[in-house]
Amino acid sequence: MNQDDPSHVLTPSQLNTLARDLLEGSFPLIWVEGELGNVSRPSSGHLYFVLKDERAQVRCAMFKPKSSWLKFVPREGVRVLARGRLTLYEARGEYQLVLDHMEEAGEGALRRAFEELKARLAAEGLFDGERKRPLPRFARRIGVITSPSGAAVRDVLSVLARRFPLVEAEVLPVPVQGTAAAVQITRMLQRAAASGRYDVLLLTRGGGSLEDLWSFNDEQLARTIAASPVPVVSAVGHETDFSLSDFAADLRAPTPSVAAELLVPDRDDVNRRLHALAARLRNLQEQRLRAAMQRADRAALRLNALRPRARLDALHRRQEDALRRLAVAWQRRLDRERARMRHASAVLRAAHPRRRIAGYRERLLGLSSRPQGAIVRRLNQETLRLRGIARSLEAVSPLATVARGYAILRHPDGRIVRSVLDAAPGERLDARLGDGELPLRVVDPNDP
Repeated sequence: MNQDDPSHVLTPSQLNTLARDLLEGSFPLIWVEGELGNVSRPSSGHLYFVLKDERAQVRCAMFKPKSSWLKFVPREGVRVLARGRLTLYEARGEYQLVLDHMEEAGEGALRRAFEELKARLAAEGLFDGERKRPLPRFARRIGVITSPSGAAVRDVLSVLARRFPLVEAEVLPVPVQGTAAAVQITRMLQRAAASGRYDVLLLTRGGGSLEDLWSFNDEQLARTIAASPVPVVSAVGHETDFSLSDFAADLRAPTPSVAAELLVPDRDDVNRRLHALAARLRNLQEQRLRAAMQRADRAALRLNALRPRARLDALHRRQEDALRRLAVAWQRRLDRERARMRHASAVLRAAHPRRRIAGYRERLLGLSSRPQGAIVRRLNQETLRLRGIARSLEAVSPLATVARGYAILRHPDGRIVRSVLDAAPGERLDARLGDGELPLRVVDPNDP
């Protein structure tokens, strides 16, 4: 560029634009620590101030909504740690730092240490979801590791008593703030997990600054939580607060009260489920009872079908059927024979030679006697067979047994007495004998 060429003369706005591009391209996202000064927050909600030290200052701007997310009130003299990009305000030709994050300087060092330790433990797999254990659905005893005098323990116990009074909650007292707090919390967690008394452990405290919550960012405590044989729930601080114990625990709750709600079911829901299960159990019992009654009815029908009387009736029906079939067969045979006789008579009448009349008459007499003899023989055979069937029926008939001198004992309602246990002293019975029935009464053999 020729400095003496008038065609390359810049206007102030062009110069400031070039300077802004140079600044923004040369400086990445940077962190600056300094003291607040000239703090101004107009009605727009933006925040303007300077960051200064003993020898210099730089103008800063933090635009809305990031300025409304600050966890502290910016005021004169507060030392802060700010993150932003360097740019140039072209209208005035002044460079400034546009911030997207700002925190008090004391918390800044803690925040960097927290992020470094969190990244290292995460790389080891300490926070992996695969190793998280499910919480028990119905915890019987919960160990609450917290300060016995804090608001958190009162909130937890109140919610547990309201939602599920059957659960036992034991407060395991520890300091939750201070230099020795992390060591004592770790030891209490180890003892509680090794005792075998608790179904789940709750590690909790109320809200506070990052420095107040620093005991729950201890590396040894995080490793102890991850190695605990008992599921651990962490509820440290408010919903926006996160600690290493939250990441290492099996479940992170935003507040102590929410942790208590997650640990136990609502008793109204449990009561509704119990009532539903009881109704389902009653329905199943009724269905099984009806099925059993149907099976019993079918068994009774089968037993009735096998009684002696039923067998006798069945044999009697078979006998009657056989007699009917026999009568039909003989009637058909007789009809055939009569037809033959009519045919023979017709042949005789047709021939009619007088000299053969006597011979044909004798032959006719012989023919007429043959069917009758066959019928008689067949009747005798069937009679013998029916007598055999009758003797078989008589052999299985209980009446034949009675005729030989035995008796059948029955209750007045017709039930058969099969055992001495079926009749009580003083009870009236009927004895069926071969020639009639005999009323009896049962007496106690020990009576005189």
